[in-house]
Amino acid sequence: MEERRSDAAKALSAALSSSLVRLDTGLSEFELKSVEDRFGFAFAPDHRLMLSLALPLDDDGRWPDWRREPEQALRKRLQWPVKGLLFDVQHNDLWLAAWGERPSALAEALASAALALEAAPVLAPLCSHRYVPTMPPEAGNPVLSCYQSDIICYGRDLLDWFAREFHGDCSPITEPSRHVPFWSEFLE
Repeated sequence: MEERRSDAAKALSAALSSSLVRLDTGLSEFELKSVEDRFGFAFAPDHRLMLSLALPLDDDGRWPDWRREPEQALRKRLQWPVKGLLFDVQHNDLWLAAWGERPSALAEALASAALALEAAPVLAPLCSHRYVPTMPPEAGNPVLSCYQSDIICYGRDLLDWFAREFHGDCSPITEPSRHVPFWSEFLE
């Protein structure tokens, strides 16, 4: 188990180093736990490991600064995927069959969709509108690009995402690494 973590740490360190972004000192165990407690989710193990190795930052604010960014800004990042889906419920007639029959009144439809979305696994911000699902709580979750209901798999896992995002790997992703409750419905 420890050897696998070491291999994963080496691979993530190499990916971070070659990404050409500014790297700050990784988050301590205390800082990671504090973020998770404050925002009510747990990072997927590989995302957590990455953040413990280095905190990627840039001048454009694409990467969340879990150490210094104001809490309200981080909450806004966390809410982005859900707010985008609610926007599409309101403006683009988005409605999932799993939500039941769509109420005819817009306010009721939004309230019903918001309630259903509370059960969706949290997506942890990675970079810009790229997210790592927190469920299942295992390493290897896909990296999702979320822009309203346009949700696309941008990497089978973190390492695959680094290769695609920073090193031009344009090979098609035929399917994500695993099924993610709720969010995978948009990928199928």
